[in-house]
Amino acid sequence: MTRFIASLTLVFMTLALPVSAQAACYADYKAKRDQPYELHYGVMQVSACDKGAATEEVRGRLAQAGWVLLNVVSVFDDGGLADRKANAGPYYLRF
Repeated sequence: MTRFIASLTLVFMTLALPVSAQAACYADYKAKRDQPYELHYGVMQVSACDKGAATEEVRGRLAQAGWVLLNVVSVFDDGGLADRKANAGPYYLRF
């Protein structure tokens, strides 16, 4: 019985590992709005490290705030976050 519990525990730990080992994903993007006309560069945390999926997520979140996505520049992990903070200014992790 003890072996069974130990084996079961190992299986659960193995299944949980991929979820906890995933790194956070971010996208940097350019957006605009027309009234008044404004442009901004920003950084947003996204749920997928895939540029196509991130583009749809960024587009939807920006649209809720009245912005139009121009393009997603790149998708990156925690390693690229600090380098983009100064350029994003008030749009750093805002949405």
